[in-house]
Amino acid sequence: MEKTYHPTSIEQALYQFWEEAGYFKPHGDTSKDAYSIMIPPPNITGNLHMGHAFQETIMDILIRCERMKGKNTLWQVGTDHAGIATQMVVERKIAAEEGKTKHNYGRDAFINKIWEWKNESGGTITKQMRRLGASVDWNRERFTMDDGLSNAVQEAFVRLYQENLLYRGKRLVNWDPKLHTAISDIEVENKNIKGYMWHFRYPLADGVKTAKGKNYIVVATTRPETILGDTGVAIHPKDPRYMDLIGKKIILPIVDRKIPILGDEYIDMSKNTGCVKITPAHDFNDYEIGKRHNLAMINILTFNADIRDSAEVFSSNGEKSNIYSTEIPVKYQGMDRFSARKAIVDEFDKLGLLEDIKDHDLAIPYGDRGGVVIEPMLTTQWYVHAAALAKPAIKAVENGNIRFVPQQYENMYFAWMRNIQDWCISRQLWWGHRIPAWYDNDGNVYVGRTEEEVRGQHNLEPIVVLRQDDDVLDTWFSSSLWTFGTQGWPEQTNDLKTFHPSDVLVTAFDIIFFWVARMIMMTMHLCKDEDGNPQIPFKTIYVTGLIRDENGEKMSKSKGNVLDPIYMIDGIDLESLVKKRCDNMMQPQLAEKIKKNTRETFKGGIKPYGTDALRFTLAAMASTGRDINWDMKRLEGYRNFCNKIWNASRYVLINTKEYDCGFSSSQDQCSEMEFSLADKWIESQFQLTAKDFNAHIDNFRFDMAANTLYEFIWNQFCDWYLELTKAILWKGTKVQQCAARYTLITVLEKTLRLSHPILPYITESIWQDVKQIISHIEGNTIMLQPLPQYEETLLDIETLADIEWVKAFITAIRNLRAKYNIAPNKELDVMLNVIDENDVERLKANKQVLVFLAKLKGIRVLTEDEEVPACATSLVGKSTLMIPMGGLINKNIELARLNKEIAKIKNEIKHIDYKLCNKEFVAKAPKTIVTAIRDKLNGYNETLVKLNKQKATIAGL
Repeated sequence: MEKTYHPTSIEQALYQFWEEAGYFKPHGDTSKDAYSIMIPPPNITGNLHMGHAFQETIMDILIRCERMKGKNTLWQVGTDHAGIATQMVVERKIAAEEGKTKHNYGRDAFINKIWEWKNESGGTITKQMRRLGASVDWNRERFTMDDGLSNAVQEAFVRLYQENLLYRGKRLVNWDPKLHTAISDIEVENKNIKGYMWHFRYPLADGVKTAKGKNYIVVATTRPETILGDTGVAIHPKDPRYMDLIGKKIILPIVDRKIPILGDEYIDMSKNTGCVKITPAHDFNDYEIGKRHNLAMINILTFNADIRDSAEVFSSNGEKSNIYSTEIPVKYQGMDRFSARKAIVDEFDKLGLLEDIKDHDLAIPYGDRGGVVIEPMLTTQWYVHAAALAKPAIKAVENGNIRFVPQQYENMYFAWMRNIQDWCISRQLWWGHRIPAWYDNDGNVYVGRTEEEVRGQHNLEPIVVLRQDDDVLDTWFSSSLWTFGTQGWPEQTNDLKTFHPSDVLVTAFDIIFFWVARMIMMTMHLCKDEDGNPQIPFKTIYVTGLIRDENGEKMSKSKGNVLDPIYMIDGIDLESLVKKRCDNMMQPQLAEKIKKNTRETFKGGIKPYGTDALRFTLAAMASTGRDINWDMKRLEGYRNFCNKIWNASRYVLINTKEYDCGFSSSQDQCSEMEFSLADKWIESQFQLTAKDFNAHIDNFRFDMAANTLYEFIWNQFCDWYLELTKAILWKGTKVQQCAARYTLITVLEKTLRLSHPILPYITESIWQDVKQIISHIEGNTIMLQPLPQYEETLLDIETLADIEWVKAFITAIRNLRAKYNIAPNKELDVMLNVIDENDVERLKANKQVLVFLAKLKGIRVLTEDEEVPACATSLVGKSTLMIPMGGLINKNIELARLNKEIAKIKNEIKHIDYKLCNKEFVAKAPKTIVTAIRDKLNGYNETLVKLNKQKATIAGL
């Protein structure tokens, strides 16, 4: 082993060794249990971020544990084609490099450009996954648009259509006016801004008046431009101000449209004016109210979100209607929506119908890709009847076939699934799975896997012209087939039989609706076992929290607080980090702020910490379901932990490599060894550690598993056992030394195996040296060695208690040295006043170790009548440890030191008392600060008591 631990010098070479040797593959022995995890496929446009690193670390820990248990283990890897994101990347690329748009290419040629980009640049994130040590089976890597998954998508669409679970209809969707496509809720980002609430007068029709004698009612809206599409005004049916108006009508200003006043319990009579304009074609809540009351839907916007030249009028079920005129005033035609807003407000003002304008806090929906305000838009799309698919999916969680960890996320799942809406699965893009539907010139629709199949099924003559649907499927549709589509479905492959259902899904809570629920629905409907029963996609859903920055803020590029995991593995200098964070920043002021914050937070850049330190930090912070505030200090601490492992292993190897460790002769060689109390103790401690570690992993408490390893390795093995062995290795008998070396190397080897799932690189590197000493180890890699399990026969409870006494004895000596300023290397005479006879036996059995480690001249048990000089004392178990102080210290010098320390403490107390006596300060200062000051005062007072006792003891010498 190298003297110093350098992760960068070992990690990439080891990963290449593992991958080329095929260690990540399932071993294929179907007589053994199978275990599988399907990785949530990252976007091909993506880069590794902290969320990926967190989840992939957890998945890799699980996979490595189960692989080491001998299971036939598959971690299925792949990437998502990311329809909108990928199309945007390539559109920007051809615009920058060629000055062209996708329309210059045409659909087929543009898609070919995307495939070219994918083959050249679409593998960034998979390369980064390798850096994390992800032990996925790269030979099985899949892509959501490869041939196999494309066939699965077509099959799923056709089956759902044939079973009347899929239809085409006109409904309201989130529309991105820049990208010209429907988008899902998860692609909508709500931003809080300061805006306005406009109050408009709507004149009552037919001479009707309100209870107060007014000939108008006042509605409030934040979107005046949609007034052109109003088809009703709603009030609460019990609102005493307006209930008599239900069934009456108003004359809609500007367009002179007569529309009804209706009662609906959705309306909050205490909010704004209590009268709500209803625009079913341009608001999701209005759409639902309109459906309940059979209101017409009037679309006034183009796909660019400009005012149309003429409106589209539909019935409440989406059929064309002539109930209202399609005319739109000429002056608004072609206006963009925000210009129309201003113009309509101005016209209401001129008409004397603008009642009021009030400041209003708004949550405005923006498309996360296009970056423009999203419009609810009435469009024709393809939908899945989700309610029918949801019923068995709900039962699967209710009956425990699928469980959430933590369980609280079941409630989120049930709340959504029990009120599920039909799922819009079509997108107006070119990149993606093109919908397998064809239309003839009469508008008839034909669904099939291919055009040939469609023609054959419907006996269509060659003269009949068919045009395939231009839309593609939502990426969530293809990814909903991920667990079984990757295993060969719809064919009943051996992989599907072996690895499906998968065991664990690791995901974040924010895609429970968009992906997790849809996977459960689609899998249970399309995938059946040999008996025809619905299969679940996974047995357990482990929901992670989010990784936030050190201040608890969500990481985002706009805030400049994103951390790239690779920076923490390899390190990055400050100026490079500043440049990376501010690249492509459109707002100069924001860029300057980010530069300043980055320089203040990362003064020296980021040091290279290595993959293992990063993985261990993520595991140690993974408390169930909670968000994590990232802490660079903990990362540094766990890098020191890796150093500790490295240095401890060097100590073990130095003391075992050229020595007899009990492996060179017959199998009963161990009987010739004399195992010390320390040897038996560390073996027992290891057994308890293995027991706890495995239990924590089984319960998805990765934080507790990591902390269990840390406590054993740092505090028990390194700080105590290695120290305890020094006396034996230097002064013990041959059989004692052999036993110590045997224990050192075997416990280290088992500890490396137990730690390997979290710390794969450092454990493999050290294990390669360790296995040269333990002759009976077979195999070339630690990752295929057995994961240590708890063996009760190796647990010695009595030994655990005995060593705790030894540790307490040594600690007491060290504490007394520190307390009385006695040099660490000064040999001491120690007396023990024994209360518990067990302590006498413990002293006899461990005297050599105690004298050696505590640096003592000797240890003597006091007789009953013996006179005791002035001593420093400490309890060890039930007995009292005593150090005669005469001659150990210079009384006058020590008293002078203590007097100086006491004076300093008294001065601090006086200063705090003065501050707390200031009533104005106590009244105005934050309570947390006042509490902290009082706590500090209590601490000083406790210290003063201890120093005075110490002074009294020394004064009596």
